[in-house]
Amino acid sequence: MNLRFDDAFATSATATPNGLTAHGTGRVNAVDKRIINGQTDVNQLVPFKYKWAWEKYLATCANHWMPQEVNMQRDIELWKSPNGLTDDERRIVTRNLGFFVTADSLAANNIVLGTYRQITAPECRQFLLRQAFEEAIHTHAYQYIVESLGLDESEVFNAYHEIQSIRNKDEFLIPFIDALTNPEFKTGTLETDQQLLKSLIVFACIMEGLFFYVGFVQILALGRQNKMTGAAEQYQYILRDESMHCNFGIDLINTIKLENPQLWTDSFAAEITELFRHAVDLEYAYAEDTMPRGVLGLNAPMFKEYLRFICNRRMTQIGLPELFPGANNPFPWMSEMIDLKKEKNFFETRVTEYQSGGALSWD
Repeated sequence: MNLRFDDAFATSATATPNGLTAHGTGRVNAVDKRIINGQTDVNQLVPFKYKWAWEKYLATCANHWMPQEVNMQRDIELWKSPNGLTDDERRIVTRNLGFFVTADSLAANNIVLGTYRQITAPECRQFLLRQAFEEAIHTHAYQYIVESLGLDESEVFNAYHEIQSIRNKDEFLIPFIDALTNPEFKTGTLETDQQLLKSLIVFACIMEGLFFYVGFVQILALGRQNKMTGAAEQYQYILRDESMHCNFGIDLINTIKLENPQLWTDSFAAEITELFRHAVDLEYAYAEDTMPRGVLGLNAPMFKEYLRFICNRRMTQIGLPELFPGANNPFPWMSEMIDLKKEKNFFETRVTEYQSGGALSWD
């Protein structure tokens, strides 16, 4: 892909070679800003209109961490011990890494090469830049775990080609990436604006808000049993990051809906509902593949209920009715992993503070 300067730094609606918009001759008024198809100068961060985006950006900055800060020695010893983990526990670890090592790269590509170019609110773009960096940190974290444990890198990094349950999830996502990363894609029509909105929903609510959660539960369950605590610590940090990404995406989606009510047609809502239904089936198939037998006090049927619960939550957050009324959360302890505020993390494998400044809220 060959990106021009104005592709990367200006809006798709009114780009000019110097990165300014055609209407960028006057001072920017906050009231004139829009999430998509805005006519104001995208280079002028203030005055703020979307203060929630700036506050989330500051929160993610306060939430900074790096993988190599986590001591992996206990994990290495456990992994190399013949009796350290069962075959089912090892399958969970390798399958999870096989999915996640490429999933966050897909997310980063979607942000950098697609979504960012179409968003015309500078404060929202600021968050997306931080999010892209965090996706890079997550990919780094998985590589760090793979390298620390001495796993077969070619096997793990090719899992999304070779393991069907992983491949099916990625094939679900790739068309939405291809649509936005096409250099000819531009917003400004009902069709393309709906296409962008659909992509945002898929990535915020389904990829980051649903497809990651079987893996999070499994690895964090290992950590709760004092196994693979270094990997579990990094997954805990990643879960917190992804919760912020998901919440930002939901705010972005709802603001686009508010500013562009014509996009949310009955047929569009029905299409989104079917995407959620399909996604739950794909993630449950992944749960069955990663744990064909009960392990860690978990089994695949528990994940069917959990995924339905998560799906209901994501759908109601963007104004859709629940797809699975009455679904409950079988893993209430997962909330602790997001909400825990301690100087040392839940698994106590490093002494530096996870949060570098300020008190975070995960509402």
